[in-house]
Amino acid sequence: MIDAAELVDNDFLRQFEIKIDDNLAKIEYSLQDRKIFLTKLIIPDGIHDENFSSEFLAAVFEQIDERNLSIVPTSPEIAKFVRSNRKYKRMLPVGLRI
Repeated sequence: MIDAAELVDNDFLRQFEIKIDDNLAKIEYSLQDRKIFLTKLIIPDGIHDENFSSEFLAAVFEQIDERNLSIVPTSPEIAKFVRSNRKYKRMLPVGLRI
């Protein structure tokens, strides 16, 4: 459902965005040094695919990984995703456990 070409890093609004039909899903972030703080996951009600948020987060994490940034999930939904996907735990800064 999610193609990397559809994923946009809107650095002006500090959010990753993907448009599905007329719905805009986004992950808000704050960038400090070599860390990206993922603060809020917003999935509109019009997106009914139950796997969408996992696919969206995986695509965002891949893009962040390509930039060699560490992730700091401050949103409960994003922290839960990291806990359930061990391969992304390596992207956490040294000393941070979730």
